[in-house]
Amino acid sequence: MTTSHQPPATAIRHVEGRGLPLRGTDIDTDRIMPARFLKAVSFEGLERHVFEDDRAADPSHPFNNTKYAGASILVVNANFGCGSSREHAPQGLARLGIRAIVGESYSEIFQGNATMMGLPCFTADPESIARLQAAVETDPTLTISADVASGAITAGPLRIAGALPPAARDAFLSGQWNPTVMLLDKFDEVRAVASRLPYVRGF
Repeated sequence: MTTSHQPPATAIRHVEGRGLPLRGTDIDTDRIMPARFLKAVSFEGLERHVFEDDRAADPSHPFNNTKYAGASILVVNANFGCGSSREHAPQGLARLGIRAIVGESYSEIFQGNATMMGLPCFTADPESIARLQAAVETDPTLTISADVASGAITAGPLRIAGALPPAARDAFLSGQWNPTVMLLDKFDEVRAVASRLPYVRGF
């Protein structure tokens, strides 16, 4: 029996869109996606709960601001996505329409989860991030462009030297950022290996 192959993941070389500035350090995954929404069997609908508690407590929260509606590049500060390893946080952001994040730094686990979903997390120095956040706050229609290969980020007259971890950068450029798709694409080989393993074959 032949397993039907899944299409390979698409290479991601460039991301462009309007920005959403979110100020604050150490924004953890419980704030991005409150724990009570982790009981969902699938990730469907998680976009409705991104920053739900923060937004309820603060009507002026950027995710409540209609001038950022449709923004696809989130601009954050240091240690974004810290705390628990829940995949629901980047899932919710991606399902809300966020296609890339530009920030000072990230939790390693959050960045890894985001990478496996095709969500590049660019880093830049704090001064550049502050300038980018201020520029977007002044002009929410500003287009941000981020180049995966070079890490270069532009927004109007701003030119920022950004970066991605080399392994993530190479995975995006080659289209090999999604290990599940890669596994399914070679599933005949996976099945053949599994058939030779006694602790798999015996079940």
